[in-house]
Amino acid sequence: MKSIFFILTLITMALIVIVLITGVTLMAKGGELNKKYSNKLMKARVYLQGLALVFFFLSVTLAE
Repeated sequence: MKSIFFILTLITMALIVIVLITGVTLMAKGGELNKKYSNKLMKARVYLQGLALVFFFLSVTLAE
């Protein structure tokens, strides 16, 4: 069971990196897409980070 949460943690961390790079790229380009999606992407990043913390906590807690 602990390995499932560890794998979910890794997947969530990969998604965080993807969302972060996409958001920073949009901010660098500017324009209409930046205005429409950059705030949503940064909120999604924060939610994913929280989810990764939950998965990490569960994997550490169940490691016994």
